[in-house]
Amino acid sequence: MTAIIPHRFRGPNTSGNGGYGAGAVAAALGRPLGPAEVTLQSPPPLDVELTVATDGDGVRVTYHDVAVAMARPAPLELEIPTPVSIAEAEQASHDCPWLVDHPYPQCFVCGTQRPDGLRIFPGPVAGRRVAAAPWTPDATVCSDDGTALPAVVWASVDCPSLFGYGCFAEWPALMLLGRFTAEVYRLPRLGEPCVTMGWALGHEGRKYDTAAALHTADGDLLAASRALWITLKPAS
Repeated sequence: MTAIIPHRFRGPNTSGNGGYGAGAVAAALGRPLGPAEVTLQSPPPLDVELTVATDGDGVRVTYHDVAVAMARPAPLELEIPTPVSIAEAEQASHDCPWLVDHPYPQCFVCGTQRPDGLRIFPGPVAGRRVAAAPWTPDATVCSDDGTALPAVVWASVDCPSLFGYGCFAEWPALMLLGRFTAEVYRLPRLGEPCVTMGWALGHEGRKYDTAAALHTADGDLLAASRALWITLKPAS
């Protein structure tokens, strides 16, 4: 079995967005909607066939014998805060800290130089310790049945979790997604207004534990995730 991450769904310029990549690996596991835990072992390469091999109840993904990711079925255990309204999310997005000097402007999810991306720009919600932004799926990220692609929904609850930390504390050194557990409860529909929100759970050393959720405008839960981000080691 193989999997491919198209160039459109990049995070950094030369590798896949972590959330989208995790969703693609979960699909290879046979759980495109989760719940599943995906550990990213190296930056997912773009536009190439990745080898997927069964490993017990999980899968391992490699490229030319380089470990890329592994995935296994796993429950998502998470207490989700009160949803954010569309109006609150729109206001918060105006204060997104990466609207200027974005370290990854080409990111499919939150990149400021991606007219073909999701353009999710989370900012701090007034009076709360959550970051949020609006998102409406367009036709380019939906399947023929009019619902958003599962891996795109995984992506929508990736970057916002990091902003849930960074909007309320000094940004740490650049971080990459290390582990991602997600579950999609319902795929949003084409043109359906949604709100994505993220919040911090804690951190220890170079590891940052965060979470995110996607709701409808009426506050119905569509998807949720828990992410472990790891700061890059300083150059020696």
